[in-house]
Amino acid sequence: MLSHPLMRIGVALFGVVATLVCECAAKESAKRTNLVFILTDNHGPWTLGCYGNPDIRTPNIDRLAAEGMRFTHAFSSNAVCSPTRATFLTGLIPSQHGVHCFIANAAQVGPEAYNTIGEFRSLGEILRDSGYSCGLSGKWHLGANQTPQSGFDSLWITKPVGSSAEFYDQDVIENGEIRKESQYLTDLWTDRGVEFIEKNKDRPFFLYLAYNGPYGLSKLLLNEARNRHAAFYADKELKSFPREPMHPWLFNNREYLNNPVSIRRYAAEISGIDDGVGRILATLKRHRLDHNTLVVFAADQGLAGGQGGFWGMGDHTRPLTAYDWTMHIPLIFRQPGKVAAGKVCDKLVSNYDFLPTVVSYLGIASEEALSRSPGRDLKAILQTGVGAPQHDDAIFFEFETVRAVRTRSHKLIVRKRDGLNELFDLAADPGERTNLYDSPQHAALQTELRGKLDTFFEKYADPQYNLWNGGRSKAPLHSQKIVPEK
Repeated sequence: MLSHPLMRIGVALFGVVATLVCECAAKESAKRTNLVFILTDNHGPWTLGCYGNPDIRTPNIDRLAAEGMRFTHAFSSNAVCSPTRATFLTGLIPSQHGVHCFIANAAQVGPEAYNTIGEFRSLGEILRDSGYSCGLSGKWHLGANQTPQSGFDSLWITKPVGSSAEFYDQDVIENGEIRKESQYLTDLWTDRGVEFIEKNKDRPFFLYLAYNGPYGLSKLLLNEARNRHAAFYADKELKSFPREPMHPWLFNNREYLNNPVSIRRYAAEISGIDDGVGRILATLKRHRLDHNTLVVFAADQGLAGGQGGFWGMGDHTRPLTAYDWTMHIPLIFRQPGKVAAGKVCDKLVSNYDFLPTVVSYLGIASEEALSRSPGRDLKAILQTGVGAPQHDDAIFFEFETVRAVRTRSHKLIVRKRDGLNELFDLAADPGERTNLYDSPQHAALQTELRGKLDTFFEKYADPQYNLWNGGRSKAPLHSQKIVPEK
């Protein structure tokens, strides 16, 4: 039927045009910015060279900061893992997403397991529905761990539980099965991340590389380091870890405070993560994806390594605390040619700003996901290094029935259960040691900050998850029982 020359030419031209259209579509797709989100576990920024640490080797994270933008005043909205990870992925605070503490093992694997953020359209789903290949390698800790969740359909390798007893010979979940993994977990997560990038290099991708380290908790801190950095740290004093008398409020982790074995182990795990960051950056460069990929480095929450006589996070004290060492996190954005390079931003930002910023930066419209978020879009800051004049320089925190508002100069902490409230002048007292609450000369400031705090939660808290006013939590409440260790 196609014997006529003109018909054959027409068909041939149609094929050429169709091929060109497909190639153009593929090229257009390839131009979309990829996202690599590297999240660490229990990790204060004070441990990194780019944040001033002189002791711990972090050359790759430092390079990430030198080639991108480092935020000096980034904070988490909660003190523990599950709530902060839920906030990063949903843009919501705990009294909106309902995850107020670390979730129980029963919610993670087994007949009662469920995805605690499944009711929300979270970042993985937003990007998947926008044509991205989305993969998780590392710690999930948000429930229903045995099968892919929240849009991470292209890669799903994780842990059955959120806590870390060690980094060797541990259970992992891969291909729906729980198995024992002999490899150093930090290297395993990196390996799978590298493989994911290489597999998806020709299409837009989102890699969520969620390390379960450095993890400054559990009995693993009484074990010597075993990774390649162990020998380097074996005789180091590591003076960046303050040696102070134990604070009377420290309830957990007492055996790690001022302990050289614990200090060196934590340092070695940080350097192990830094190796992984270097491998991810090398993979992007090898495949010429450097300039087409936004890399974000952050931690779920901070950790005290001796500051004020504390070790751990705000859940390891009685009463529960909201000091900077539990809130302060590293936050670095890097995309050569797009993110202002070598810039340092001292604006107060929170992990609830992450999702609105990333969605805006990637050019994805998602009003449904953003309409309830208290987060602010930091895209203009990333591109110019200058904050918008209307940027409200205050961030908010809640850990169950403890709430806090932090401004540039002061912090107010209120506790509903214990009734012990605190007010700190951060400029004069950055270590938060002198409580000014109910001080007559600070009465007006105290009233102003309490007004900010109440207004924020009145606006954003969902009544069903608002613990302050009788709401519920998807996780067992830490404040209702004594929890010896995570």
